[in-house]
Amino acid sequence: MQDSTSVSTSVDTTHMRLYRFAFSSMGCPCEIQLEAEEEALATRAFESASAEIERLDDKYSHYRSDNWLARLCAGAGSGHAVDIDDETANLLDFAATLHEQSGGLFDITAAALTRLWDGRRGRIPLNHEIESARARVGWSRLEWRRPRLRMPVAGMRLDFGGIVKEYAADRAAECCRAAGVAHGVVDLGGDLAVVGAHHDGKPWFAGIKMPSDPRRACANIEISRGGLATSGDYERVLVIAGKRYSHIVDPNNGWPIESFASVSVIADSCLVAGAASTLAMMLGVREGAAYLHGLALPHLCIDQAGRPSGSIAVG
Repeated sequence: MQDSTSVSTSVDTTHMRLYRFAFSSMGCPCEIQLEAEEEALATRAFESASAEIERLDDKYSHYRSDNWLARLCAGAGSGHAVDIDDETANLLDFAATLHEQSGGLFDITAAALTRLWDGRRGRIPLNHEIESARARVGWSRLEWRRPRLRMPVAGMRLDFGGIVKEYAADRAAECCRAAGVAHGVVDLGGDLAVVGAHHDGKPWFAGIKMPSDPRRACANIEISRGGLATSGDYERVLVIAGKRYSHIVDPNNGWPIESFASVSVIADSCLVAGAASTLAMMLGVREGAAYLHGLALPHLCIDQAGRPSGSIAVG
């Protein structure tokens, strides 16, 4: 993500300056850019935002064995129901909506399957591995009636990775505004939440990675409010004998979906943008394009041949 050169290098009569804070969280490089009259104000806003991001990473990371999510999942198969806090309940309700809208493709219980297709494994999973994972997957197997959750299948795990990073970006932007900063953008590994447009009203510019070469940008998108999120198969793709296997898996059969190389969406929040881009990827090229057209949200799709389509002009 890049800022507008004419704004970031200038100081006008309001004495606004651009401050950049780079860090790592949620398994990806992150940056928060803030415009403020004083460095101390920008620093306080960044510290508040980054603390919130770390809180959410600590709580919901499925790579840890000692956090809240791990303790929750450790009780799977015990027969006991657990009272869920309001924040997590809201995410579960959102996940339920996405599960319904996607015809069951979006499933936060599918962690066992997605791990099998992680590109770092370097091989196609065996059939018995897929079937074993599928036995521990299924939103319909959860017993969720707010605020109580029961996970009846031993070994079942929840994975909020499809929504928590975008949620964290929105929360971080809110923290910045609460700290008194009105102009800036939160970038969590390419998922953006706008604090506010540049102080002169100009938009921020986001570079969309070229799926075939993530070191290059294939488009620059203007965004002044809300959020921008991109879903793609190029970050963790598994390539075997020249064939690409996405880490985005159909929980109904345990195999990767065949879809766009990437989908980018702009919405009123990063969370909604992320949900729309993810569902479009899961639905496939034909149904995904129709789904995005029905939402009437600005979007950019890149197919496997690198061809762009959508309502956002490539520039």
